This record gives sequence, C-alpha cells and structure tokens, in this order.
Amino acid sequence: MNKKVTLVVLALLSLALFALVGCGGQEKLGTADNPIIMSFVPSGDTQQIIASGNELAQLVADKTGLVINANVGTDFAAVREAMGAGQAHIGWLNTFNYVLAHEKYGVDVALVTQRFGSTTYTGQIIVRADSGIASLADLKGKVMCWVDPNSTSGYIIPRILLQANGINPDTDFSQTIEAGSHNNVVTQVYNGDCDAGATFVDARSSVEADLPDVKEKVVVLATTADIPNDSVSFIKDFPADTRDQVVIALLEIADTDQGKEVLNNLYSIEALQAADDSFYDAFRADLSKAGINIEDLAK
Repeated sequence: MNKKVTLVVLALLSLALFALVGCGGQEKLGTADNPIIMSFVPSGDTQQIIASGNELAQLVADKTGLVINANVGTDFAAVREAMGAGQAHIGWLNTFNYVLAHEKYGVDVALVTQRFGSTTYTGQIIVRADSGIASLADLKGKVMCWVDPNSTSGYIIPRILLQANGINPDTDFSQTIEAGSHNNVVTQVYNGDCDAGATFVDARSSVEADLPDVKEKVVVLATTADIPNDSVSFIKDFPADTRDQVVIALLEIADTDQGKEVLNNLYSIEALQAADDSFYDAFRADLSKAGINIEDLAK
C-alpha cells in the first residue's frame, strides 16, 4: 500500500471513529444509560401527578422494554423548554404550551386526551358565592387568581373572555396572583385570598375531597368557548420506531382498568385518541383573532 493510499485509509478510519464516538457513542434512547424522560405540567396536585406519572411510565416500560423516567416541571413553561433543550423527550402539554412548543421547537402531538367523551373542554371564572360579584363587570378593582401565564384555561383564554367583555386583565384588577395550579386557584378563591380565579371546568371537583362544600362556597361566574384538550407530544427528533412503540403502548394501557385509573388520577383523563398537529389549527385561529401571535411569542 503506497503512502497516499495509507493516508486516505487512515483518514477514513479516523472519520469512522469520530462518527462512532460523536454520534453513536450515546446509548440508544430508552436504555438505562439514556432513558426516555416523560415530563408532566404541574396543573394539579404535584405529588399526585408525579405518583401517577411514575406509575404510567412503568406501565409503558413494562409493555415496551424501554427505560422511561417521569418528572413534573417546576411550572408549565419548564416542560416546554426542557423539550426544546432535549432534556425531556415526551411532554404531557396543555394546549397553549403545545402550540408554542410546536412553533419554537417542532414538538409534535401524537395523542390528545378525552374527558366526558370529548377532546375539547372549557375554562371558567369562579368567585365566592357570598362575594357580591354578579357579572364580569363587577371584577374591576378585585383580586384575580391565575394559574400560570402558560395555562390555556387558567390564563390565556379567560383573558380573551375578559377583554371581550370590556375588562382589561392587565390594568383593571387591584392585584393578580399566580397560584401555580388549578387546585390552588380554587382553594385561594374558597379561602378568600382571591376574589375571582380562572380554571378549567370543573376544577372544583379536584379539591372536593378536602373541601366538601367547595361547590356551594365557590360558584361559576362565566365560562369560555371550547378549547382543544391537552396532548401527549414528542420532541422533533424522537426516533419514529420508538415513538410508535410508546404511542401504541399508551393506547393499549388506556384501555385497561389499571390504565384508566392511572390516567384519571393523573389529569382526570378518560381516554386517549390519536391526533396530529392540525387538531390545534382552530385554536391558533382563535388566538389570532384575539391578537395573540404565536410566532411573536416563540421568538
């Protein structure tokens, strides 16, 4: 072998070694050294969500042989940003968070949730029954509880409802509080810490075990238009074959008694349904009509 050929061979071997170390050195996703991270938004009781999330991750692992770890984001945006950074691979994302994650990072929906036989839901604005608040106009000058700025039914859509009824959500309240979860909003309205709050319908049921009279003390002032349900979504470069495994496993689990119980405990989910990104197009149109530009928010 002459010197020139030898150098070419050595160069090719070096490139192959680089590719092996740089690209193939990391274990395949779903193994002990490179587990799939399934992340959940903290929309309810965080401890219950992580317990149910861990149980669900184990059920998927048992069906697929994949190694899956579950976690709960510190807030709604944390799950989205973790997916954008590749620190989470599967996200159980609320509607607004999904649309933003898709725009920013190419996150893609595979499944949507069903509740009460529907893949849509509504938001509500709640007040104490003894508050004297009888209409949205009465909210001016009051203390308002939001869930999180990235919550669809606990922030985004109720703000649109308020604006349509002559309330400026940025200036017309004496104070606003970010409670962190729907459960917390209901509890703070119940306790009188907030005059009003925004949640999904009907978040009061989630705290009824601890506050048996919550539906008497806290009443619904107004409800929003329909909102598409939350999703199970995957990062852009998630391996297609592994994604198929996880999706099939989740659909099968959702049809079992154990799976139904876990999903109900997780986010009051009754069933899962296959979907693609077009499922959220009507929601995008509603945001656009309200002057909310997803592309600007994604920058």
